[in-house]
Amino acid sequence: MCRTFGTKWLRTCEDFSATIGDVRELPFTRRQIGLAAVAVLALVLLGSRLLLRSEAPAAPPIPTAAATTTAAAQAPLVVDVVGAVRHPGLYRLPHGSRVADALERAGGATPKAQIELVNLAAPIADGEQVVVPRRGSAASSGSAAPGSAAGPVHLSTATLEELDSLPGVGPVTAQKILDFRQQHGAFTSVDELDAVPGIGPARLEQLKGLVAP
Repeated sequence: MCRTFGTKWLRTCEDFSATIGDVRELPFTRRQIGLAAVAVLALVLLGSRLLLRSEAPAAPPIPTAAATTTAAAQAPLVVDVVGAVRHPGLYRLPHGSRVADALERAGGATPKAQIELVNLAAPIADGEQVVVPRRGSAASSGSAAPGSAAGPVHLSTATLEELDSLPGVGPVTAQKILDFRQQHGAFTSVDELDAVPGIGPARLEQLKGLVAP
């Protein structure tokens, strides 16, 4: 209720009463108010969903066949360095390594090594055995073992002991040669040794002249 304190205050009170009345008579129906509330709620939900999507961590990339092949190609080579070297054993070398790199990792050749029989420039394959022959050994001198005939070892008829006497061919590799011969028949060429596991290009070059089909 407005009290009258002069003409000016009475007029202001009347204006205020008229304004409240106008607000009560605003032309908004319940349906329009409901639709407006639904629209506001939809905007809020859409904004929150966009915000969560922008903050979500990116999914890790799916490895492809090319990436798997590249990773496999970059795996180091594992070689076995034995014979007249300072530190024989297994060593990991990068792809493209040569026999000289394997000897360097093994501490180099000893004074008793007959290094001229080793092809230092030959490439190395994974799982290969690098053998440095010692001076005076049957393999390095090219002579046969006592009690055996002189000449190259014939791959098609050699025994396990004869193959084991070759440089770089231990009992395990000798057995693999026998298994290969049993599966594929007699050797027709020395180059077929390259298909035997454990004999790579460097070992094949070392055996040429010491073996025959």
